[in-house]
Amino acid sequence: MAAAALTLPLLGAAPSEVRPPGTRLQQAFTVAAAEYDVPRSVLLGVSYLQSRWDAHGGAPSVTGGYGPMHLTDAEAALAAAEHHGEGTEDPRGDDARPALRPGARAPRPGGLPARLTTLPRAARLTGLSPERLREDPAANVAGGAALLAEAQRQLGEPPSDDPADWYAAVALFSGADDTGSASAYADEVYEVIRTGAARVTDAGQHVALAARPDVAPATPALERAGLRTASAAGTECPPTVSCEWIPAPYEEFGDGDYGNHDLGNRPASQPIRYIVVHDTEGAWEGVLDMVQDPTYVSWQYSLRSTDGHIAQHVKAKDVAWHAGNWYVNAGSIGLEHEGFLAEPDAWYTEAMYRSSARLVKYLAGKYGIPLDRQHVLGHDTVPGPTSAAVPGMHTDPGPYWDWAHYFELLGRPFEATAGDNAGMVTIRPAYAANRPVFTGCGSAGEPCSAHGSSAVRLYSDHDENAPLIRDAGLGSAPTTGVNDLSSRVSTGQQYAVADRWGDWTAIWYLGQKAWFRNPADQPAAVPAKGLVVTPRKGLDSVPVYGRAYPEEAAYPEGVPAQAVSPLPYALPKGQKYVTGGTVPGEYYYAVAFETASHRVVTGKDLYYEIQFGHRVGFVRAADVTVRRS
Repeated sequence: MAAAALTLPLLGAAPSEVRPPGTRLQQAFTVAAAEYDVPRSVLLGVSYLQSRWDAHGGAPSVTGGYGPMHLTDAEAALAAAEHHGEGTEDPRGDDARPALRPGARAPRPGGLPARLTTLPRAARLTGLSPERLREDPAANVAGGAALLAEAQRQLGEPPSDDPADWYAAVALFSGADDTGSASAYADEVYEVIRTGAARVTDAGQHVALAARPDVAPATPALERAGLRTASAAGTECPPTVSCEWIPAPYEEFGDGDYGNHDLGNRPASQPIRYIVVHDTEGAWEGVLDMVQDPTYVSWQYSLRSTDGHIAQHVKAKDVAWHAGNWYVNAGSIGLEHEGFLAEPDAWYTEAMYRSSARLVKYLAGKYGIPLDRQHVLGHDTVPGPTSAAVPGMHTDPGPYWDWAHYFELLGRPFEATAGDNAGMVTIRPAYAANRPVFTGCGSAGEPCSAHGSSAVRLYSDHDENAPLIRDAGLGSAPTTGVNDLSSRVSTGQQYAVADRWGDWTAIWYLGQKAWFRNPADQPAAVPAKGLVVTPRKGLDSVPVYGRAYPEEAAYPEGVPAQAVSPLPYALPKGQKYVTGGTVPGEYYYAVAFETASHRVVTGKDLYYEIQFGHRVGFVRAADVTVRRS
């Protein structure tokens, strides 16, 4: 339909031409739904799953999707995306083997699938320019409505006022080329329609979708869409997501070397304690190429941005090489999310957040993993296994991953669990309003654009002009670099309170008193209660470790004892650190392709996992006293 036929409430129009502030986007959905004969609830539901109705200031998502409808124009957006080096870690992190240093890669899609080119199609259908579809939220909504109407026509279905009749069109809107992914996407949209939603967007727009619990979508129409059938056989996923098996190879490739993971027998041989959240630093097709390379590294699952589709590569029983710390690798499952940590405007879709949360809830329930930030780890919170490894550890998914929203989807929102003046806090800034300054983004390392963030900055005194907290393990002066973790905490992490001063709160952090602004009218943390550890009586300090390995006497003949070497930190007396519980000293010996020599060594020494700095750490149970705070 030509642009002249549209009557769009433009966000950039003169005041006399617009509705009252805060309602223009809601009206845009009403206008576009009427213009293209699409039920408004369907249009709102699709947009919510794409962006939660946010416009992101016209910036593209991680896959080049623009505006509330996430119209994709990858050729325009992804060409500017760059891989940002964030560390030189050995992904295995196992001292019993030579360090694994795969060459740096910047994966990009090979060609552009239809799911990455919806904006040019919307431009042709509406007669609106690509620039307007990218920058004007109302035009963007119209473009999304046009695509839904086109999908309905392609299916041979007439326009209908009943949202139940649009299931197959919604599935096609996802851009997925297989029935499983398309239907999982549509199921999620109809869940939004049934439950309803309401929020204020990042542009201050009030948008609401009234609940329609009676909607029962007509699913058989999708059978006429001609999509391929992707088998979920072999996957370990909940039935509520779309999942396919794309295996990572377990192969020898000369000189006794092999890849790209180790076979195991978890959880029978050892517990799965952690889930590690990563971002891919690359686009979907290239990432799949990498994980299928036996000389590269591996992880259990990849998650696609456009529709939340999941590919599984390594069985949960086996050990992937993903976290840079062998102790964590041996006890974890790794999830790679399509994205870039140093591209703050390259936002993550709601579809991917929801799919990831469904997967994590399933895995946590199956393996008994607590849903908290000491067990659902960011790669950036995995400790360096040794002092030498600390500076090279990776920092993804970075400060722009929305941990608060993620844990809301997990059913474990970060809320106050104690009264004011409690001895512990849970870091919990308001994501959209919390915009700390970061540098080191873009090709030239320029300042990062202002953006909502999960991160809170730490100072050596209750003054924003005071020096930043220094991390002794990094051996460098602290900066505001997007990859510099020395002086920041993240949403959901918990710390013991060390002091208070007006609008400021101090916590114990890396053996220091670290301050952050925490005003009552815009708090960066909420009061909490739990268990903390402190050095036992008679000790001035205790060492902190990056891995919980067994004592030397625990190793059987034929398995070389691994060093229990402390990191360059100490936990001084008088300080307290929140603990995620005890773990045994444990080491998985797996240095050969043949599994006959593989052994799980478990010692008598126990450790406490603690939130020591931005990353977690471990202290020996014999060195500390546990208290309730």
